[in-house]
Amino acid sequence: MFESRLAETVNAYHIKSTYHPGMDHDRLKALRRHHPGWRLLASPLAPMVVGFLDRAFLAGNERLLPESELVNRLEDVLHGLRELEGDDAYPRPARAYLSEWADDEHGWLRRFYVDGSDEPHFDLTPATEKAIAWLKSLEQPQFVGAESRLLTVFELLRQIVERTETDPQARIEELERRKVELESEIAAIRDGHLDLMDDTRLRERFLQMVETARGLLADFRQVEENFRQLDRQVRERITRFEGGKGEVLSDIFDEHDSIAGSDQGRSFRAFWDFLMSPSRQDELAGLLDRVMALEPIVELKPDRRLRRIHDDWLEAGAQTQRTVARLSEQLRRFLDDRAWLENRRIMDLIQGLEQQALAVRDDPPKREQLKLYLDASSPSIELPMDRPLFSPPIKPRIDQQELAEGDADIDPEALFNQVFVDRERLRAGIRRALAEHEQVRLSELINEHPLELGLAELVGYLAIADEDRHAVIDENNEELVEWIDAEGVSRRARVPLVLFTRAG
Repeated sequence: MFESRLAETVNAYHIKSTYHPGMDHDRLKALRRHHPGWRLLASPLAPMVVGFLDRAFLAGNERLLPESELVNRLEDVLHGLRELEGDDAYPRPARAYLSEWADDEHGWLRRFYVDGSDEPHFDLTPATEKAIAWLKSLEQPQFVGAESRLLTVFELLRQIVERTETDPQARIEELERRKVELESEIAAIRDGHLDLMDDTRLRERFLQMVETARGLLADFRQVEENFRQLDRQVRERITRFEGGKGEVLSDIFDEHDSIAGSDQGRSFRAFWDFLMSPSRQDELAGLLDRVMALEPIVELKPDRRLRRIHDDWLEAGAQTQRTVARLSEQLRRFLDDRAWLENRRIMDLIQGLEQQALAVRDDPPKREQLKLYLDASSPSIELPMDRPLFSPPIKPRIDQQELAEGDADIDPEALFNQVFVDRERLRAGIRRALAEHEQVRLSELINEHPLELGLAELVGYLAIADEDRHAVIDENNEELVEWIDAEGVSRRARVPLVLFTRAG
């Protein structure tokens, strides 16, 4: 819808392509009772209401007006009408009329509050805008653009056929045919034969472009209304839904994805991407300036706002985006309230359990009556921020130096007396101990598995505890560690209290 309308505006074409099926008697009766546009047309106040709303909102493309400003404008209009038709005409004050037009029975205006303001604001409803547009269509047009409409029909049919043709050779032949036509036209222009559009065709296409461009503004208001209806449906679904919050959110997101993937959603996204392109905006502004400067168009005395119609589109689109963001924020708060109620219910259940525990405190059940097994007395909590940050490995720097033969007299036995501590063996011993106990001290480990390599092995245990995030090193307390070295000498060392605990 949006993409096709924008393309028609740029190319100065327009066609009513929406097909409406026949309407039966019962459907028409229901429309007359419930549709705000029909009620507006049937109202005895229709001339005053339509004239005022058209000037207040549509003439200047106003998306929202504060109540005070709208009341002042309506008071001026009512004052002028009373001077023409008598003091008894339209006896009610302007504020009362506005309140009536915005109630559920009439539905001609939408009354709402904007962020940062405690004053009500008003905007047209899509039904009112459609009714005003239909009344405008009743006026006798300057002429009927039959030729451009017929050309548009042919152009749309040609695009459909070309873009659905699966035979590559057929598409190449069609492009070759158009290439011959373009080359012929280029040759004719070089020979001095220019096929110019006459004034009648020019004015015809311009008026149709204006109609299409203004129709886009009405589409934005309808899109806002569609989003508000979706918001109401989601709220009703949440209120009536008895499942979990996750299921509600899944249904909401599925509905959002289906809307975004619908024909209207994809068309609106393509239109918005097209309009947000700076090059497209510059191209459209340049086309409008060139067309508005043509003499036949100047004679029509078009509205000056047409020169910046794309700015009105941007403002209307931005208002739609703000409405969607505001509805999303309101929906988030609505879900937060539901979450608070669910948490309140959980707290009530916990409080009920506490009261039952107090009731049986003096007469607790027998041990054999309890069949409750707990893995731990409290849940283990592992926070993501407790994990150590990544430390890049240190790259050694090797200087190329010349090796010189030494003359020192050193005992080579020192090369064979190196001590290697296998930390994986120590970790395996710690894991075996923790498989039987929730926690184990370093002194208990050494008593069960005596040190074979002396102080070097003890330092290995301390290094493992320093690297293990589940181990505890209490420097305020000490413990005594004893072992016998390779020469049979008893050794002692005081080290900080080291406690290995089971993970998770």
